[in-house]
Amino acid sequence: MPHTSPKHVYASEYYKKDFFKYNERLGCSDFSFRSLIPKLYLPCFLKETLGYRTHAMVSLPVLNPKTILNQGFDTFTLMEKHNDMRAMLKEMHFVDGQPSFYLLNVGETHYPYALPDEPPDQWPRISGVHGVFKHLDDHIVGGKLKRSREKFFDQEKLDMLRKRQIAAVSYLDKVVEELFDLVPRNTYITVTSDHGELFGEDGYFGHGPVQHEKVFEVPFVEGKLR
Repeated sequence: MPHTSPKHVYASEYYKKDFFKYNERLGCSDFSFRSLIPKLYLPCFLKETLGYRTHAMVSLPVLNPKTILNQGFDTFTLMEKHNDMRAMLKEMHFVDGQPSFYLLNVGETHYPYALPDEPPDQWPRISGVHGVFKHLDDHIVGGKLKRSREKFFDQEKLDMLRKRQIAAVSYLDKVVEELFDLVPRNTYITVTSDHGELFGEDGYFGHGPVQHEKVFEVPFVEGKLR
């Protein structure tokens, strides 16, 4: 989970407080670092120790079911579209008397910041970004890396991309409301991210190999349906 970086505090003290919060969320009293051994992976603990039904629905192909992430889940599904959180809600089901854990990997806010009803031919196409991994090998010829002649983005294009991401976040606000309406009472919902995004700050775009404070700034919102 994202966290602050408190000064003059031993790491062990910080972790004790963090695990105490997990006890509150999970309704148990003995969750600790030792509880996670030997797998050190929360879905496995929930499934094997607490009897949760565990499910993952991922949007981005880099997290597909063949990755190491697919452990400890009863179901692990790569969604048909990378940018349709609402389609995930239709697949969520809950069993009376048995707790559930859902991991939803949402793609609307990831490049190209597209909403599900926007035709792909209207998405921005940026050289070196769109399909970068799919076509990366094409840039190596005869054991040498071909130099790109593409110029870096101008600020107008960066501003356009930033507005697209903001629009995606606004759209997802409504979908998250639908999620709260769907889940059972006594459910914790955590909204966070694995990275931030740059839109021209200090000459950077995106994330990837970029070491910038904006990349490490992520949202962290937690709510409980009582």
